Amino acid sequence: MASDRETLRARLAELEARNAELEAKVLELDEEKRHYQWLAESTTDLISRHARDGTFLYASQAARDLLGYEPEELIGVSAYDLFHPSDLADLLNKSPRVYYHDGFYQQTYRFRAKDGHYVWFETTSRTRRDPASGELIDVLCVSRDVGRRIRAEANRERLARVVESTTDYVLFCDGDERLFYSNEAARRLLGLPREGLGARLEQAYTPGSLTILREIVLPAVARYGSWSGELEMPGPQGAVPVLSVVLAHRGPGAEPDHLSLLNRDIGLRKAAEAQARRHQEQIAHANRLATTGELASNIAHELNQPLGAIANYASGALMQLRTDPGRPASDLTLPLTRIDEQVQRLAQRLRHIRAFVRKGQTRPRPVVLLDVVDAACRLCEWQYQQAGIALEHELAEALPRVQADPIALEQVLVNLLLNALEASREQPGATRVEVHAHQSGPREVTFSVSDQGPGVTDDEAQAIFSPFHSSRPEGLGMGLAISRSLMEAMGGSLELADGSGGAIFTGTLLSEANPIHRSVSPRSQP
Repeated sequence: MASDRETLRARLAELEARNAELEAKVLELDEEKRHYQWLAESTTDLISRHARDGTFLYASQAARDLLGYEPEELIGVSAYDLFHPSDLADLLNKSPRVYYHDGFYQQTYRFRAKDGHYVWFETTSRTRRDPASGELIDVLCVSRDVGRRIRAEANRERLARVVESTTDYVLFCDGDERLFYSNEAARRLLGLPREGLGARLEQAYTPGSLTILREIVLPAVARYGSWSGELEMPGPQGAVPVLSVVLAHRGPGAEPDHLSLLNRDIGLRKAAEAQARRHQEQIAHANRLATTGELASNIAHELNQPLGAIANYASGALMQLRTDPGRPASDLTLPLTRIDEQVQRLAQRLRHIRAFVRKGQTRPRPVVLLDVVDAACRLCEWQYQQAGIALEHELAEALPRVQADPIALEQVLVNLLLNALEASREQPGATRVEVHAHQSGPREVTFSVSDQGPGVTDDEAQAIFSPFHSSRPEGLGMGLAISRSLMEAMGGSLELADGSGGAIFTGTLLSEANPIHRSVSPRSQP
């Protein structure tokens, strides 16, 4: 009897131990359940459980942020009713294979939120089955919003289509100067295969441009991230001028040594610019010829003086020889010297006139402003003398040389001086026209031509530089328009300045850094 009680007590103790063990395991399972439930409710992905017909059996708290639904609102709702119609058909086509064969699948689709808009979802699903019967129990799903990724991929695809179809020449290269992409336009120009594997940067640019790329562009891009400028690419018909933009690939996932080279053909633009320059040069040449006609009396005076002096000295020498045929030749040294001086002066005047009316390109170079002002004043000197108007110019003692084409700058000054003379002719009290110049900046010199004429009205000031605008009945109205174009072609500007009386035109030119120290005294032509 005692033995039976001991056995019973042992069995009870064993049962109590097992019960305690089971309770511990239940507590452990409850803890794991709470942990996994906390994870499901805390994650930003939507975790859901569905019946075979797609009905929600469970939805995590992420439904609120992703779709605007409270989790309880989705219970009992068929997920199929919230699919975008175009994406639902694709899912239903896959369902038999997924449910009965794979059991695991991933799909990207559009899902309708509570406010009616669609959210791009990527869902990973897993089917659960009864181990004994194989019957489908439910479907577990983890869904995340991939709208940003879908939009980024769509943007990249659109960008890729644009890059491929653009007429610009687009190249991608790595740090070893290998071209790993070229668009269709670049492949046609350079004769590259579609894949472009094995092509190198040296095939895409002329030797001179390749040197610029290696020595200037690539170091600049490595430091600043981008560079733009003009280069040349080889083409079937010769070098093709291009405006190039070189960019470093930067950002997440970008290789640090990869570059984009965007090249736009500017051959037509450069040809048009060259044609425009030729037209401007032709117009400027015609203007100089017209100005020369206005200066005809001055030219005749310039030629008449040395010719008259030559005639006088030659006549005197001949009279001496007739009077005393045997006199030594040394007695004729003075008249012959004077004749030679006048011949040289005449030749200089002719060269100046020929240079002024010649046809050629505008080529700025460092010139002494005083020399050009002197030349322009000499051309206009006779007209001013005939009109009784004083032409005075006084330049600062230390002026740097200016960047200008001397003939073009002289044409500008002559136009301004003749305009000032015309404005002064009929104006009572107008007795002089003045030319001044000063250094207006570290690399800038400004000159001015001022008169005592009636000035320029506000209405005229708006159109004074327009072609064919003239205040003179016989004027063509091209002088100031051409003068401004010439100044801009030399890198400068020409403006009408405000003045208390008369008109003041100011021209500004780039200059050298160091001034030239010259002692310049006022000059005047009465």
